[in-house]
Amino acid sequence: MAKVLIGCETSGIVREAFLALGHDAWSCDLLPSDTPTNRHIQGDIRDVMQDSWDLMAVMHPPCTRLCNSGVRWLTQAPTGRSLDEMWRELDDGAALFSACWNVPHIPCVAIENPVMHRHAKERIENYEPPAQTVQPWQFGSAPDGPDNEKKRTCLWLRGLPQLSHTGTLDGSTARDSVHKASPGADRWKIRSKFFPGIAAAMADQWGAASQARYAAAAA
Repeated sequence: MAKVLIGCETSGIVREAFLALGHDAWSCDLLPSDTPTNRHIQGDIRDVMQDSWDLMAVMHPPCTRLCNSGVRWLTQAPTGRSLDEMWRELDDGAALFSACWNVPHIPCVAIENPVMHRHAKERIENYEPPAQTVQPWQFGSAPDGPDNEKKRTCLWLRGLPQLSHTGTLDGSTARDSVHKASPGADRWKIRSKFFPGIAAAMADQWGAASQARYAAAAA
């Protein structure tokens, strides 16, 4: 089975989806895992990705300064912050995205992020438009389930196919709770949460693609 690195994840949702299908999956983040596990590496993904991996999926790289919804802070900083800090954080976020996107020795790479503004795109090395955008509800079947949410997610893919939708929902009953999360210390965590339906599709479809690529290279 594939050796998979799930970067910038503390929830373990994507990691556990790959583990459930027998892959050698590990998560990595600067923060500890939300739940006890021996499959989480606490550290900078740029250090960990230097090891041998068949597939790397970077699920929640810091996007506060990269995403289109936050571009206003680059011209008028929030209370208590400076514009220099905002632009410095943008440079840091773009550098992390660039390092992950351009990692040379991992054949299959996926990066998840919201829609980006032009300042971010200009700073990312070898930037390309996202391969696809998906919504959580496209991978869910239960109207009251966790996947029936609206959250446009962009996927940058290298060596991997676009995800095929696996759900039966049509979006008409999808909730908007992610965008309406209440202000507070944990708002960033609520807004960056991932969804089990997409995670399962990633493990099934990308795990198989990575395995096929590995088998072809070894033949």
